[in-house]
Amino acid sequence: MSPAPHTQLLVGGRIYSASAPDATSMAVTDGQIVWVGAERPGRALHPDAEIVDLHGAFVAPAFVDTHVHVTAHGLALTGLDLTGTASREETLQRLREHAAGCDDPVLWGHGWDPTRWADETAPTTADLDAAAPGRAVYLTRVDAHSAAASTALRAAADPADLPGYHPQQPLTAAAHHAVRGAARALLTPAQRARARAAALDDYAAHGIVAVHECGGPDISGRDDFTELLGTDHGVQVRGYWGEAVATAEQAGALLAVTGAHGLGGDLFVDGAFGSHTAWLTAPYTDRRDCCGTSYLTVEEITAHVRACTIAGVQAGFHVIGDAAAAAVTAAFAAVADDLGGPAVAARGHRLEHAETLTVAQAAQLGRWGVIASMQPVFDALWGGPDGMYVTRLGADRAAGLNNFAGIASTGMSLAFGSDSPVTAARPWSMLRAAVHHHTAGSGISPRAAFAAATRGAWRAGGVRDGLAGTLDPGAPASYAVWEAGELVISAPKDSVQRWSTDPRSRVAPLPDLEPGTDDPVLVRSVHRGRIVYDR
Repeated sequence: MSPAPHTQLLVGGRIYSASAPDATSMAVTDGQIVWVGAERPGRALHPDAEIVDLHGAFVAPAFVDTHVHVTAHGLALTGLDLTGTASREETLQRLREHAAGCDDPVLWGHGWDPTRWADETAPTTADLDAAAPGRAVYLTRVDAHSAAASTALRAAADPADLPGYHPQQPLTAAAHHAVRGAARALLTPAQRARARAAALDDYAAHGIVAVHECGGPDISGRDDFTELLGTDHGVQVRGYWGEAVATAEQAGALLAVTGAHGLGGDLFVDGAFGSHTAWLTAPYTDRRDCCGTSYLTVEEITAHVRACTIAGVQAGFHVIGDAAAAAVTAAFAAVADDLGGPAVAARGHRLEHAETLTVAQAAQLGRWGVIASMQPVFDALWGGPDGMYVTRLGADRAAGLNNFAGIASTGMSLAFGSDSPVTAARPWSMLRAAVHHHTAGSGISPRAAFAAATRGAWRAGGVRDGLAGTLDPGAPASYAVWEAGELVISAPKDSVQRWSTDPRSRVAPLPDLEPGTDDPVLVRSVHRGRIVYDR
């Protein structure tokens, strides 16, 4: 005999549900939401339920982070986190202190950002050798597309003949991939396991119950990817492997050997603005000799999309510069002409970052079902008149970056993530950044931002049942309980969505995302009825 169903009735809260915007109660049976509404009828309908008193807490769909690097995030949490260092000297001092108390085979650090320093001087190989004599040191820039490496690590990688090499300055492109691979090989299984556990615990502790790992041969390596997908943790991991294929047979074989759920994520078309490796149609403003780096041709991108579409596999690409955006748009157009738009749309292919995507390109890609997986905190960190984007691209080009409103207006689906450890996995800060964009007209409403981090994020992961990411009857019981202040219904000041502020619209309210407001405090994270974090 199967066990009797178990029902919990959550009462005394504020439930974020489109089907019942005024709900104060929710019933969950064996990991599925079965009812949402007012408390009195809830008690009458479920007289034998276990009662969970919410004490006025706010209950909302749990978050999904659509772009993460789990082990790298964990290494920053458990090791040398250089985020926020104010100078090269502070960065080196942190390295000295870390080296003195750490005997790991490789000193792995992340997060230095010289565009936020007064002299903008990056750490050199000689600097690292002096701070940690004889040690293998790997320090990634905040965007993870370049890294400073010590002499000992360079000797293990032998990057001298590769593009992006410099004997003293941080390495980019293929030279960076080589030293990253050498550093990764020095990580012990215990280091990786400790890092993975710390990262997954951190996601759960911030209301995130599922993440999309963006792995690949130049990012995490097969061993780490396989170990991660085999990790037993309450936070669900969907794995993307960033390696290009040319045929449907190759796509199927690569999926089988890696255990990946899709062949995309950080499949690099180009690099990043901060490292001068995003692929541009015109030179960088601060480096007139440079248009960035292209890793795939239009023909290679086209072959990958075609192969994955035929094989029934979700594909995707890392796309940042405008030349990269033009290349992927041309590739999708070619495959849609060949196989038909509906065949392409059925796969839900993705573009990661998509920072320079234009409204016209989004309109095309949206017709073919392509999803934009974007990172709002990028604008918060690097946008604005004094930000890194303006330094790299000039004011006119910078103003067009991360145009969430423009992309969404075309019907192209949005999904949001952190790219942790590039930015911290803090969903409410991410939503605030999406709403309060540096460029007028590029921000979206809180409701649209929340949808991109919940319903849109599940859709980006191939779940198209219309229920995942909601608290409607029939949906999986994946939710987070928050201590939150007053709930509000709002829209961007420059938005045409003001109708949603009218109470008669029956729109469920959200926590206030105005600048300076406090983030809600997490009480509990639940995924499919299983508690994954409990304060």
